[in-house]
Amino acid sequence: MGQDQTKQQIEKGLHLYQSNQTEKALRVWMRVLEKSADPAGRFRVLGCLITAHAEMGRYKDMLKFAVVQIDTARELEDPDYLTESYLNLARSNEKLCEFQKAISYCKTCLNMQGTTVSLQLNGQVSLSMGNAFLGLSIFQKALECFEKALRYAHNNDDKMLECRVCCSLGNFYTQIKDYEKALFFPCKAAELVNDYGKGWSLKYRAMSQYHMAVAYRKLGRLADAMDCCEESMKIALQHGDRPLQALCLLCFADIHRSRRDVQLGLLKLHCLCERIYRTKEQQRELRDHVVKFHECVEEMELYCGMCGESIGEKNNQLQALPCSHFFHLKCLQTNGTRGCPNCRRLSVKPGYV
Repeated sequence: MGQDQTKQQIEKGLHLYQSNQTEKALRVWMRVLEKSADPAGRFRVLGCLITAHAEMGRYKDMLKFAVVQIDTARELEDPDYLTESYLNLARSNEKLCEFQKAISYCKTCLNMQGTTVSLQLNGQVSLSMGNAFLGLSIFQKALECFEKALRYAHNNDDKMLECRVCCSLGNFYTQIKDYEKALFFPCKAAELVNDYGKGWSLKYRAMSQYHMAVAYRKLGRLADAMDCCEESMKIALQHGDRPLQALCLLCFADIHRSRRDVQLGLLKLHCLCERIYRTKEQQRELRDHVVKFHECVEEMELYCGMCGESIGEKNNQLQALPCSHFFHLKCLQTNGTRGCPNCRRLSVKPGYV
């Protein structure tokens, strides 16, 4: 595969990826990686694969491609390529919680001054280093790095970098329990997504919504927290981002625990896990959560005592009788009885849900 054909195939993969046809895009890029004889083209397609696997939460694969990329950069003997590949190594290790390695690779990037790319990437390097310091709970150095990254974003009018820094600052202020600032920064990130993010990955919207959900929960605004967390989970499921799915599940559990509706929290947890395992076609885990879901439904009596269907799975109107039992309105209407089918008490002046 020659240089021009390599470029065309990389662009084809990018078009597929931006259209949310992720698996097709990955197949195109892997073919380029196997067949291309152009080192610069191979370096670029490795960058695409690193970014895609990062956004899907496949961090071990991200690291694998980052290692191949740095070997390609050394083959090219270009300091710009080396700087970019060291940044990808830092980001991969940061995601895998190898924080000391991430900091070391970031310092290597910052020491490679004078190249065009190193000057453009310094903001991203500072962000990755800040995330690593935060992972180590070294809060002062983390904040210094985030502020430096934010200055780079403002000076270069880099809205995407600014969005990422704002999400990290939200996480930072959550950890030091300044919840007003923990909400302010992801809200700013969400504004940037709405104003400038038309061509961005949906991952940026998911990130901002998740960090808003965490801050809202800490502030006791549980309805807002639930809305944001549901939006983030929807995108995480769409992208197959399992780490973000796990974070959203934890946030859902915390929201329900704050509401003291533990049973509903378990019900939601099993329902979401069922969707995840169904998507991944992991039959044993899927079966376990389906069973647990129905056990919760039985225990909470979340089913219509007439037709037996679960309440809430479909948008059907419900009727609450004075005895506190719920039924589908259409079931009661077709039943023709004035008594409760569950306890046989007479129902007068039923309420509607």
